[in-house]
Amino acid sequence: MSIVQSRYRYLYAILYITFVLFGTSMTIVGATLPRILSDFNWAYTTAGAVIAAGAIGYFSGAFICGRLIKKTGPRAMLFAGLALDTAGLAFFAILPSPVMNFLLYLAIGLGQGGIELAVNTSVVKMDKDGSGRAMNLMHAAFAIGAVAGPFLIGMLMQAGLSWTLVFRGLAAICGLLAVSVLTLSFGDLGREKESAASAEGRSSLVRDPIYWIAFVALLLYVGVELGVSNWVAEFFVKIFGMGASVGSFMVSIFWAGLLAGRVGVPVVYRGTRKGLVLVLASALAMVSVAVLALIGFLTPAPAVPAVFGFAVIAGASAVFFAGLGCSVVYPTAMTIVGEAFPHAQGEAIGFAATGGGIGSFLFPFLMAAVSQSLGIRSGFALYASFAVLTTVFCVALVRSFSKRPKTARA
Repeated sequence: MSIVQSRYRYLYAILYITFVLFGTSMTIVGATLPRILSDFNWAYTTAGAVIAAGAIGYFSGAFICGRLIKKTGPRAMLFAGLALDTAGLAFFAILPSPVMNFLLYLAIGLGQGGIELAVNTSVVKMDKDGSGRAMNLMHAAFAIGAVAGPFLIGMLMQAGLSWTLVFRGLAAICGLLAVSVLTLSFGDLGREKESAASAEGRSSLVRDPIYWIAFVALLLYVGVELGVSNWVAEFFVKIFGMGASVGSFMVSIFWAGLLAGRVGVPVVYRGTRKGLVLVLASALAMVSVAVLALIGFLTPAPAVPAVFGFAVIAGASAVFFAGLGCSVVYPTAMTIVGEAFPHAQGEAIGFAATGGGIGSFLFPFLMAAVSQSLGIRSGFALYASFAVLTTVFCVALVRSFSKRPKTARA
């Protein structure tokens, strides 16, 4: 069974390439951060503020674009997002000015919010069988970009190329994609259904529990996903005394699990029980993060080689299964939201994405504060508790969605 109908395959392929670049653009600053700090002589706080600008731009862009996409359509929204990213990446890091780079990374974040919204709303409408496979596989593209991008960036810098050329090269590719988007036909994907329900306006939307449950679920989920990804290297260094290179490998293990799930689940599971997939995936992530946190508290000193070695293997396995569990939570939740609001998909998906963006902004500060004062073990215990809450809200989302009459979803 095909992922999408034959008439959408070329469009889906272009959107897929766009999402690969989207994943790369999300990790490009982190991959070049050591050189940025060294060449620009920035303090950690300065770099943190610039990185935070991207998160602010992203959740602001997702929210604003959610209000606009019904009028503009996905093609115009996608073009605008790619154009903003092209401009931001083309000029980012030309000068060491923190203010200028803050504004440029803010623009990049705004573009990313528009790109995600345009792609998500389009893919939801392509998914005619209600399986969510098209969305899961699309979000695998993000993981591919997040994994491959930093690796390629490292190779280019190792070859002696200036790290700033990475930004210019990505800007050029985004620019070419923006031009190609203008030639695409989105057909009926650009039109939302009109009915008496749509005339009720935003007031009916905000009164729907699914609207808010999805927002909170994705706020928690993105915080957990990015939190584990960003801090697992430090966790293995502090808890197990590993070298920084081994710690970095744990990040790759997490993203490998996430990529395996986003590619594997659409291929292996061809059913339409999205709710079951969402609950099981969030539960797997919850258990895995909890096991990782527990291993941190129970791990003895390295003086007991056999037990210590088992703890390291168990921890690495928990990291992989955490990524595997996280893999389909975001795209499946987005598919459910899009199906729940067929007359206001853009705004509903945009609001849910805003929750994720706020999570990506708030959680790094929260984790840093807890880890600084109580230690990284407590930090991961906090993430385990948030993973529990994520599962609770995913269950609530599925229950609310299952109670909605099927005629109200399509």
